[in-house]
Amino acid sequence: MSKVVEKFLKYVSFDTTSDEESASVPSTPGQLVLAKELAEELKAMGLEDVSLDGKGYVMATLPSNMDRETPVLGFIAHMDTSMEVSGKDVKPQFVENYDGGDIVLNKEQGIVLSPRDFPELKAYIGSTLITTDGKTLLGADDKAGIAEIMAAMEYLIENPQIEHGTIKVAFTPDEEIGRGADHFDVEKFRAELAYTVDGGGIGELEYENFNAASAKITVRGRNVHPGSAKGKMVNSMLIAGELMRMLPKNETPAATEGYEGFYHLVSISGGVEETSLSYIIRDFDEENFGKRQQFISGLVEDINRTYGPKTAAIEIKEQYRNMKERIEPVKHVVDAAFQAMKEAGVEPKVQPIRGGTDGARLSFMGLPTPNIFTGGHNFHGKYEYIPVNSMEKAVEVIINIVKLYSK
Repeated sequence: MSKVVEKFLKYVSFDTTSDEESASVPSTPGQLVLAKELAEELKAMGLEDVSLDGKGYVMATLPSNMDRETPVLGFIAHMDTSMEVSGKDVKPQFVENYDGGDIVLNKEQGIVLSPRDFPELKAYIGSTLITTDGKTLLGADDKAGIAEIMAAMEYLIENPQIEHGTIKVAFTPDEEIGRGADHFDVEKFRAELAYTVDGGGIGELEYENFNAASAKITVRGRNVHPGSAKGKMVNSMLIAGELMRMLPKNETPAATEGYEGFYHLVSISGGVEETSLSYIIRDFDEENFGKRQQFISGLVEDINRTYGPKTAAIEIKEQYRNMKERIEPVKHVVDAAFQAMKEAGVEPKVQPIRGGTDGARLSFMGLPTPNIFTGGHNFHGKYEYIPVNSMEKAVEVIINIVKLYSK
């Protein structure tokens, strides 16, 4: 078993599910447990300036072994996993020499990973895959990224004949709930350029991402006994349903791809008296992003015109911006990753991130940070899997980036 796989299996055993309802930093205690483990491993490997702050941010330095100045590179991954599916008691399964057919993840529950639903599986015929057992997510997002960075640093330490400049490593909490860069100390990190290792399938290289906002809509009704409700009851759930139907059906995640934006209903809860809707708004184009916010706000105004001025309220919060404008002036950071993949025998797939990474916000904080692949697929769910070869290639790409900048 390769070192990157050993590390990955160790890290996914930690329950680091983040919690958007929590006000603590990090949002869950399990993230600190993993952070402490990573800090100790970095020290044992021989990295310097290893630190773990009270908010769960781990940082470390691999000093230069050269006598000339080169850009200080950073590699970043996040420790938390999505709260959409449990990340507790993850039990990875190995599928060796995958034959291209259905993979039974959980026979009892009838959960099957099939190329009919996920056709990209066909690209990995003959490969060894790591899957879930159908009860939890796997955690490749982003524990694969952590394992790949750690394995690359270990390789560089064990092979001192490879020239490299100063390399910075960081592991962050709460990326999945949009807080990963909230307390990231860019000045302390002291990198000039960085990469998040947080992408999907092999070859992904991303320096564009959505402009993102959340929209919390509250609809208020009036509850009375249903036996005497005529002309009196106002059912907030029915009004909320009416509002939901006013949004365009073809502008949801399930109906869009590429550079197309969307409105996504994340959750709904309530009763007759009050109903809450939680949406996220996404668009690559800044002008369209603004129009989307205006449009959903206009729907709330329409509801209030129909049912009364205080029936519905909306709160919109911007989460992150498209990092493209901050990356393009230093495009060599993308070009280097492109070349590093080529030299590893990986075909680069430059594409927009239909989501966001810590790198998006870090780029606006003065640290240009594009995103490279981990190798994983179907993040945030029970059908998540990652090919072993893709993880090993990610390690090779990280090492190749280091070599390119040493020149």
